[in-house]
Amino acid sequence: MHTLFSSWRLLAVALLLSTAACKDSGGGSSPTPTPPTPTSVTFTNPLLPSGPDPWVYQKDGTYYYMQTTGGNLVIRKTTKIAELGSAVSTTIWTPPANGNNSRNIWAPELHYLDGKWYVYFTAGSGSDAEQRTWVLENTATDPTTGTWTEKGRIFNSTEDYWAIDGTVLEQNGKRYFLWSGWPARSGGEQRLYISEMSNPWTLVGPRVELSRPQYGWEKNGFGVNEGPEVLKRGDKTYVVYSASYCGTDDYALGMLTATATADPLATSSWTKTATPVFVKNTTGGAYGPGHNAFFKSKDGVEDWIIYHANNGAGQGCGDARNPRMQKFTWNTDGTPNFGTPAAINTALPRPSGD
Repeated sequence: MHTLFSSWRLLAVALLLSTAACKDSGGGSSPTPTPPTPTSVTFTNPLLPSGPDPWVYQKDGTYYYMQTTGGNLVIRKTTKIAELGSAVSTTIWTPPANGNNSRNIWAPELHYLDGKWYVYFTAGSGSDAEQRTWVLENTATDPTTGTWTEKGRIFNSTEDYWAIDGTVLEQNGKRYFLWSGWPARSGGEQRLYISEMSNPWTLVGPRVELSRPQYGWEKNGFGVNEGPEVLKRGDKTYVVYSASYCGTDDYALGMLTATATADPLATSSWTKTATPVFVKNTTGGAYGPGHNAFFKSKDGVEDWIIYHANNGAGQGCGDARNPRMQKFTWNTDGTPNFGTPAAINTALPRPSGD
């Protein structure tokens, strides 16, 4: 009797435990796992609340982003450019307290040349007339690591004038530097210039003028051609530049075109488009769109433009300017079609592969 009773008690306990387990697990079914939150397939502009003169360079599936901060050089690193706001930021260079490159740090561009990283940026001693272009070098694989070494100014020794917004063009096995400068030492309108490079920090040969403000849409505020950027496709080389004073709502993009085998130092190689190729969208909150850069989606399929603009009218040439990006297409004649600046706070498809 004792053994039978003990067995019965053990069976009752087992049944009670089984019932409790069933209640805890929701009536005998396995717990349903919480599905992961899906990654958004869209993004909205602006990418950041502030960010004049945006620049993007993509290498090995990673995007590196820079912009004007005014006081230092910072790289944001991300594998998803649509998530720029959460990208890791690294300050790579802080200017000296005094000197010829201690103030007004503008328009940095990051380039990978000859197995090394280079940053081209504008800086001066405080007076706008002293603004020049400077170069940093880094041998590390990742530009947010390693040591950045100052290589000094990059300039043409015979015409050492005001110079901003430097970028690099590679054509016919040679390398060239493009920038915006004054035609003389004491101011004047801003024009686009080009010189051949002997290495990533040295110019050789003459300073050749590529473009000067000639149309009304290039002279709002005062005559400006600045922010040259290179875009290549097929048998054509394009230089897309910003026109008019950046403090006006009519800051816009213009374009020069040459063949991919032309001598870029020959002014006859270039043709200027008579109308702007990218202008404001007042209903979409895009005033004064300009100072752009280009990049490919990570899968190499799509072409994208990144640029700054103001959300409202009359916001000027300061930190209210913020970075936006959008995909662009190509016309049947091979020219780029940038469309209209996308409206802010409107969902747009992310870059493919992002």
